[in-house]
Amino acid sequence: MSPIQFQKQLRLQEARRLLFMKSTDAADAAFRIGYESPSQFSREYSRMFGFLPKEDIKRLRGKSD
Repeated sequence: MSPIQFQKQLRLQEARRLLFMKSTDAADAAFRIGYESPSQFSREYSRMFGFLPKEDIKRLRGKSD
């Protein structure tokens, strides 16, 4: 893993933590960890975790709509 990939992984894990703790929404989490584009953040989050941010957090919390 390259240093850039490692940094991206750490940032996305921090965003996931922020989202799970209910302290923010996806767009705010993206900006907090350094993304300027919420859509780019969502794409990269999906690639890493396999779900869009909102879907992933619902799944982790055990909720379904």
